[in-house]
Amino acid sequence: MARSEKEVMIVGADDSEHSLYALEWTLDRFFVSFGPNFPFKLVVVHAKPTATSAVGMVGPGAAEVLPYIDSDLRKIAAGVLHKAKDICTSKSVTDVIYETVEGDARNVLCEAVERHHASVLVVGSHGYGAIKRAVLGSVSDYCTHHAHCTVMVVKKPKVKH
Repeated sequence: MARSEKEVMIVGADDSEHSLYALEWTLDRFFVSFGPNFPFKLVVVHAKPTATSAVGMVGPGAAEVLPYIDSDLRKIAAGVLHKAKDICTSKSVTDVIYETVEGDARNVLCEAVERHHASVLVVGSHGYGAIKRAVLGSVSDYCTHHAHCTVMVVKKPKVKH
């Protein structure tokens, strides 16, 4: 990589408050404080599940439902990227690549790291407990073990009562 080129930072985005917090946290620490001389090229990646993976049913009638589910998933993806753009714009970070890639978030993020030759991947932590994490799987855990770059897991602080 030529010295004049910026390294790539990828931020995974979904429709959770945790990933949007991770994006804001990243912008505040790696972009806003540097003014216009950002040290990284920012890529925001949203993994859109396939309609078939979002539906646990199979059998007669499933084929008729899939187009509606896919349409909803496309709307959610557009909403996620719209929120991400709003957050970036509000912090005057406008030189951003936004991507929606269909597939499992774990694979989509690790493949984005390879495709963009990223040096950093940022993901939000949902803060699941051990049982929920074992059942649902952890995107951040998978990425820390499989992404070929530094992985930063940003956890939203809990509100103390």
